[in-house]
Amino acid sequence: MSGAAADPPEPAGPPSIPASLDAGDAALPPPAAHRVRVSAPAGSMLNIPRRLEPDAADAFYVRSLIRSQLRLSMSVALGFLLLLVGLAVIGSTWPQIHEIRLATIPLPWWLLGVAVYPMILLSAFLFNRAAARNEAKYRSIVE
Repeated sequence: MSGAAADPPEPAGPPSIPASLDAGDAALPPPAAHRVRVSAPAGSMLNIPRRLEPDAADAFYVRSLIRSQLRLSMSVALGFLLLLVGLAVIGSTWPQIHEIRLATIPLPWWLLGVAVYPMILLSAFLFNRAAARNEAKYRSIVE
């Protein structure tokens, strides 16, 4: 023994492909020989219609939409704030509410910690519906 490790035998050919994988390749197109670059002819323009400059009526309708969305957002925020203030007023003017407990937790904590989230979701749902209605009115006027 010379002490040198024998080299591993070299593979005789390409590795064999299992029949389950080989059958799926029949549906694939043959590979392309080279890449094809697609471009528009030099000096040509795309057929995109140009939009005319906005006139005074367009500006008026956009300002009207923005004002209505601002009015809506302020009314939803004010309504939500009034609900929160109402909860705080009830907690401060009706001291017996602190004695009502659910699972050893006072009711005001439940109201402020749990009941606020459905109010947030309801406010968001109503705002989203009203904002979509405002935008639909705007689109019907513009078109």
